Amino acid sequence: MKNQYSLRDTDVIPCQRRGLTGPALYLLTRRTVGHFTWCIAILCSVVFTPTVSSAAEPHPVVLILGDSISAAYGINREDGWVALLETRLRSAHPQGRVINASISGETTGGGLARLPRALAEHAPHVVILELGGNDGLRGYPIKRMQANLQQMIDLTLAAKAKPLLVGMQIPPNYGARYTAAFSGAYSALAKTNDIALVRFLLQDVALKKGWMQSDGIHPTREAQPAMLDAVWPVLAPLLARGD
Repeated sequence: MKNQYSLRDTDVIPCQRRGLTGPALYLLTRRTVGHFTWCIAILCSVVFTPTVSSAAEPHPVVLILGDSISAAYGINREDGWVALLETRLRSAHPQGRVINASISGETTGGGLARLPRALAEHAPHVVILELGGNDGLRGYPIKRMQANLQQMIDLTLAAKAKPLLVGMQIPPNYGARYTAAFSGAYSALAKTNDIALVRFLLQDVALKKGWMQSDGIHPTREAQPAMLDAVWPVLAPLLARGD
């Protein structure tokens, strides 16, 4: 098939028929070719330039390092607040993921030992640290618990992730001084590091009838949505800034 953009057919011969020769013919021909080349360049840019869309951005990954409270102790795992979090996350970020690295009985020392590998494996955008309850129940020194949490915060920040600290409280029978120092450690860490804090995960749960299991420590299935509601308002802004 004949090329409709052939210079022989469209430019040179008609120009010669008009009596244009030499420099005049050259300038007109060059102008026509340049216009054609410019049009082709625009077409190529439309066809071959990759489109940048929100789908190309990193999808939010939330890593949760917790104890039995986040491991859904005593209930089905799919009923726990972490599973509910994944459902809510995906309603806002369809490709988002929640990695639940929580273990029943975990302490801040155990979490600190596991965190580097979890960061390297999952590359999270946000790390939720829900640890310390077992340290308190075992009467561990507050300074040691606080130091472990500080190291986890440092590791999280070094991995370019955002820490979210989840505070806990322990029963008053541990003594007023110890219980006050325990709960105060979370606020101090959040203030020192300027990071997000959920002051007490069980704030609206602990005294609610039927929302704690018979051991008085672990929440029931009915309490899980309220726990999620305590975390989500603090977590959501971190996802929006990192998405």
